[in-house]
Amino acid sequence: MQFFPDVGPDLKSGAEYWADCLALVDLADEYGFSHVRTVEHYFQPYGGYSPNPHVFLAAAAMRSKKARLVTGAVLPIFNNPLKIAGEIGMLDAISDGRMECGFARAFLPVEFEIFKRSFDESKARFAEGVEQVRRLLEDENVTMDGEFNSFAGVTSLPRPTQKPRPPFWVAALITPDSFANAGRLGYDVMAIPLTGGMMNELIQTYRQARAEAGHEGPGRVMLAHHLFCHQDQAKAIDIAREPLNRYLKSLVNA
Repeated sequence: MQFFPDVGPDLKSGAEYWADCLALVDLADEYGFSHVRTVEHYFQPYGGYSPNPHVFLAAAAMRSKKARLVTGAVLPIFNNPLKIAGEIGMLDAISDGRMECGFARAFLPVEFEIFKRSFDESKARFAEGVEQVRRLLEDENVTMDGEFNSFAGVTSLPRPTQKPRPPFWVAALITPDSFANAGRLGYDVMAIPLTGGMMNELIQTYRQARAEAGHEGPGRVMLAHHLFCHQDQAKAIDIAREPLNRYLKSLVNA
């Protein structure tokens, strides 16, 4: 189950939206849904009802006792890694070790503008942030001198329930280097199959880089397909395309 809000107060309040989501999570164990996932976005109807995925997933952990809980995804550029690591440890404890950590580079211009972040720093902040969170989860008394965040002798609490830490996912879209980098680091990949047949090639790039780096197994790939169910097929297709078209437009504007 992936919850990606595309709604504003004129259509539904935050209380109503998340009540609907939690009512669906109530069905997860009964119908065999293996994962519950939500995003991190801000300030506008496209994703803005979910500024902190850990908050919703903590509530979801109380509704489903089996489903894995996935951040899809946290945006390191807008967060201090010390805070991310602490929230991950807390959610992993609350869920008794069902947390899975997804990370992504941000892309919505309004978020960069309001947080006063530069697009030019996006890649570097992402790489540094994910590595610092990894170290904070795996090790104690961590010292890191980064370009954007530095700290000395820090032990993040609570310590992760899963050892050495929860699984890491990295969001990738169409850039081969993004897939290859995830493979080299030994992380899993979450993607949106916008590129049709190219996705097979990108996944092979990921798996080859993973193998060359000496990681065991092919890794995991999570693909999010846009879907809308309706009795009228033509209407279902038209409605399903709306959020996807907005997503593509935001990438062009970025």
